[in-house]
This record gives sequence, structure tokens and C-alpha cells, in this order.
Amino acid sequence: MMQREAKNAAEGGKTGSHDIHGDLAEHRPVAGRPDMRVFYGFDALPHFVRPTVTVGSYDGVHSGHLALLRTVAGRARAQGGESVVLTFEPHPRVTLGRADGLRLLTSLEEKIYLLGQQGIDNLIVIPFDKAFSALAPDTFIRDYLVGRIGAETLVVGFNHRFGRDKQGSYDYLGSHGFGLEVVEVGECDVDAEKVSSTVIRRLVAQGDMARAARLLSHPYLVIGTAAAGRIRTDDPLKLLPPAGSYQVRIGGRPARLTVDTSQNLIIRDGCPDGRAVLTF
Repeated sequence: MMQREAKNAAEGGKTGSHDIHGDLAEHRPVAGRPDMRVFYGFDALPHFVRPTVTVGSYDGVHSGHLALLRTVAGRARAQGGESVVLTFEPHPRVTLGRADGLRLLTSLEEKIYLLGQQGIDNLIVIPFDKAFSALAPDTFIRDYLVGRIGAETLVVGFNHRFGRDKQGSYDYLGSHGFGLEVVEVGECDVDAEKVSSTVIRRLVAQGDMARAARLLSHPYLVIGTAAAGRIRTDDPLKLLPPAGSYQVRIGGRPARLTVDTSQNLIIRDGCPDGRAVLTF
């Protein structure tokens, strides 16, 4: 069965009543399921109960992604089943040799952290290598979504493409769905502005952190290692705002952050050494 849902609008970039600044500062998924299971690859997957599945890069876990994730979690609950999100590591553009100038809104750790707040039961991290990128869409559906995961419902975004040369689409699934129920979630906007990872990357690169947070529906997140008043990020592709001074939160406490011209993150009043969760 094929189903298209209406366009989504996120009012003012808000998706719930909880304080996301406070949630992120705890460095644990307090706003969703703290027991979201994370699997790496397809080799040791358990049996999933009536899984509702979605697939994507989810860079930023922004408002458009959140609309889709709500659909996945809601459908799974309504069917008495489990929600399953598949994402990629590294980003497909890296594997395909198209990473020139690419900067990411979320590292894998940050993505897992944010997805854990969305009521998702299971996350599968797919090693996106050349062999996986060469899979035909029908092979991916038959052997992985249906064969390995046992998917009953697949939820896709309005512009989702998958498989070799991006041959797979919502329309393709209509004739190659292998019995899957397919739900397409419409485009999302915030205050009449289109939401996409590309748009949000541009805002962060310009230092417009308030507008970026509105489109994300949560504060911009950086998880890194603090030492001697500096925070180091682990992913060389992580996008940081331009040099300047920013009001942030670290561990739930307000702080003043300086980004220098070498993209070093310096906390004016210092912070405890160790793992640090920073939100703009």
C-alpha cells in the first residue's frame, strides 16, 4: 500500500514542550527512549517485531527529519511493533568522492544522541562503502529491508532517493516494494521557510545560530573533549560557526565561547575536563 502524507509545518521550530537545551546538557537521551538500541551493520541483528523502518543520512536531525521520525515512531506504536532507523557512516558523499567542501551538522555520536530523544526503538548504522553504494534499489529492499530487518512499513521523505545512482524513489517503491506498506512524508517548513540540511549548514557557516536552531528545532549541538578550557571535536568534517564570541550552554550552564580563526573552541571561564556537550 502506498500513502502520501500532507506537507508539514513546524511552528516556530518547536516540536515539543520540553527544554531541549536542558535535555542536551545531560548528555543522555532524556527526552525519548534512553534504551534505544544501536547496531552497527547487518550481521548481528535481533528479530524485530513488526518493524516500521526509515532510511537516511539524518545530518542535523532537523525539523524535517523530526516530522518523519514522529511518523515512524507513531506507526510502529499503532501496529504494536518496533521503530527502526537506518543511517550511514561515513556520509555517502565521502565514499562517493564528492566530499569537497562538505561539512556536517552532526558527527555520528551527535546523531545517535539526537535520535535517542525521538522515541525510536532501534538504530542501525550502515557502513557506507563502495560495495553498499553499488546495490540496486530492489536488492537493498529485498535483501536488507525485508530480508534482514523484516520491514513491514517503510517511511520515506518527499525527496528520498536510494540505491545505485539514486534510482529508488517513492514511485519506484510502488512497483518494487516487495509487499511493503510505503508512507511518504511531505516537505517541512518552519515559519514558511523550507527546511534542509543544506540551508542549515549555510546558516551555521554564517554564524546565524538562532535561525539555525529554529530550522533544526533544537539548539546546535557540539559534543567534544574538553581540556584546559578548550573543546576539541572528533570529526574533522564537523561544521563549526565562524570566528567570534557566542553565548552557549555547557553541561546545562551558560558560558561564553570564543571560536578563533583556527576553529578552536575556547571557553572564557573554563570548563571541567572530559566529555563536553555544548549547545548554541
